[in-house]
Amino acid sequence: AAAVAGLGTFGTFTDSTTPVNTTLDTGTLSINAAQQGTLPLAVSNLVPGDTVTRAVNLKNDGNVALGSVSLGTTVATPSVLTTDAVNGLQLAVKSCAVAWVQSGNSFTCASGEKTFGSGPVTGTINLAGAASLNVGATDFIAYTVSLPTTADNTFQGKSAALSLVFTGTQKTGSAR
Repeated sequence: AAAVAGLGTFGTFTDSTTPVNTTLDTGTLSINAAQQGTLPLAVSNLVPGDTVTRAVNLKNDGNVALGSVSLGTTVATPSVLTTDAVNGLQLAVKSCAVAWVQSGNSFTCASGEKTFGSGPVTGTINLAGAASLNVGATDFIAYTVSLPTTADNTFQGKSAALSLVFTGTQKTGSAR
């Protein structure tokens, strides 16, 4: 009888606080490249030793800083121009603290020129220390595509359709 009576004689108390309002939103990672200057991006009749320089402005138009940014290329139809890493097309990338100044087919930097790197046109160049790592900042970039003087007759009559691809990667997450 005592066991039966004990089942109905217990109770619990509960309490809760008023809600603590919390808001969380995510950032937007975004970079935008725009051609600088008036020269067309298409070039024909290259011969060994020729170089082609064009300028683009790369802006971090998101609301979060980038951890890294790089420039790579994609190739629509590979040819000896893009598959020969030594004698094929080469890419060099520089930045300027201010917009590049165009004079005919060339671009010059009035102040703060920096070299990011160079190599085969199908490689990826890390833009270490780029201004566009910071929200709202712009990099004034000049890229040069060249056909080395070592290119021989196998390079005659070839073409390459390249797409420049800037890739921004977020900074590593952190406690906030």
